[in-house]
Amino acid sequence: MFGLENLNSWHLMVLALLGIFIFGPDRLPKAIADGVRMLRNVRNMARNATSDLSRELGTEITLEDLHPKTLLRKHLLSEEDEQALRRPLEDLYRDVKNDVTGIGSEARGVADGLKSTATAAPEPAPSPNGRRHTFDADAT
Repeated sequence: MFGLENLNSWHLMVLALLGIFIFGPDRLPKAIADGVRMLRNVRNMARNATSDLSRELGTEITLEDLHPKTLLRKHLLSEEDEQALRRPLEDLYRDVKNDVTGIGSEARGVADGLKSTATAAPEPAPSPNGRRHTFDADAT
């Protein structure tokens, strides 16, 4: 994302001017040296972490493998374990998708039925005690 291949001469010139403006011409070389030293230390720490993990797990681990999902997928779970973990979620996803599709088709059917009976006033349903109750939609 921020690799050196994305920098052109204008970017480098702007970065140099910003560095001179922020640090001053006297302290800029020391700031650059400190930045390079910090990058080297971070790289060494990452290499040490991957080598320690490789030694502990007994497999070869690269820096990209330190992402938790990748680490679990590549080095801790077998393909059968991964499928066993995915199977209940896939079944749940399929069930939810079927339910949503069924609800959508029912809602469309009800909407179509309401459209066809919208012109005729519905007969109020009798209550269990025999009296008729009407529903006033404006009252709510």
